[in-house]
Amino acid sequence: MTVYTPRRAARVLLVNADDRVLLFAGFDPARPEHRYWFTPGGGLDPDEPPAAGAARELAEETGLRLTPAELGEPVWQDEIEYPFDGVWYRQEQEFFLVRVPSWEVDTAGFDDVEQASVTGHRWWSAAELAASDELYYPVDLVAILSRLLGTPDEPASPTAEGVASAAGPVDGAPC
Repeated sequence: MTVYTPRRAARVLLVNADDRVLLFAGFDPARPEHRYWFTPGGGLDPDEPPAAGAARELAEETGLRLTPAELGEPVWQDEIEYPFDGVWYRQEQEFFLVRVPSWEVDTAGFDDVEQASVTGHRWWSAAELAASDELYYPVDLVAILSRLLGTPDEPASPTAEGVASAAGPVDGAPC
């Protein structure tokens, strides 16, 4: 029986003027071959409101400093189960949409885990994600972006097949 560590997180869908979303490339230190793309964000401190945590994580991971009020309300939420560095997590997470004309990502605020497990970043269009063989989280990202940005739905990513949705375990996910 898998024992899950409960975790709360806030994540940011950082989207530029070209409707491209920022994703980080990373891997699970316990399974370096397991590589994937993920949104900025991470675990919340005890009693930290999601918008405050999302603003903190966004500043640490991208250099973009916004107030929690500037993030507005969450646009999506889910619960996932995943392993990372030998620990299984059950994570409740909320996503915030932030639109920027453009942004030069500054990762100087990465913590030790991020420095060791994040290998790069890229701005992706929904169409590029849908056509890619790369693994990304959340697995519903193309549909979420299509709904939020008003772009036509793209077919599901081939990498999402066989990976559980928000209701079940996935084969690894970001911090």
